[in-house]
Amino acid sequence: MSVEPVEEAREPLVTTLAAAATYFSIAPGVRVNVRSGPGTGYPIVKVLPEGSRVQIHCQSPGSLVTGPYGTTNIWDNIASGQYVSDAYVNTGSDGYIRPRCS
Repeated sequence: MSVEPVEEAREPLVTTLAAAATYFSIAPGVRVNVRSGPGTGYPIVKVLPEGSRVQIHCQSPGSLVTGPYGTTNIWDNIASGQYVSDAYVNTGSDGYIRPRCS
């Protein structure tokens, strides 16, 4: 009886941005307004349901908001033209964790 070597299946070395993305939880039991800009003066474009998780692309200073995670003027850009106050996002930090939006 002979044994032939078997080649191992290899994973591709390329990692997609979606696979490498980090998502952050919205505060439990909270529905969060998503605004068109970094502040409460901007129109609401949608509402995130309880239990949502968001990817933060960049962050901007804006109007001051108090929420479950403190009082802050940091706003998280979660998609093109969509911002949520960092006071409602569990980033584990009181400061900026992503680059400033340009």
